[in-house]
Amino acid sequence: MAVPKKKVSKSRRNKRRAHDALGRVNIVVNKTTGEIQLPHQVSIDGYYKDKQVIVEKEKNTDENSENSETVTTEQEEKKEVAKKA
Repeated sequence: MAVPKKKVSKSRRNKRRAHDALGRVNIVVNKTTGEIQLPHQVSIDGYYKDKQVIVEKEKNTDENSENSETVTTEQEEKKEVAKKA
């Protein structure tokens, strides 16, 4: 078991802990919603740098058609990515 040879003074202990303090968190106000958020993050409504990057999908009441639509949208997204590359 590790046992210290000498007592560590309060001054030496505090000098060692001088860099352990937490810094301030940078917070910005979102332009579109007015909410507080971290910088360089997508907002709740899907905007980043004044452009909408996330679009919400419409919900259907029929479960069978919902599953088939999600598959087709995923396939369409893959095709778009392949076209861009």
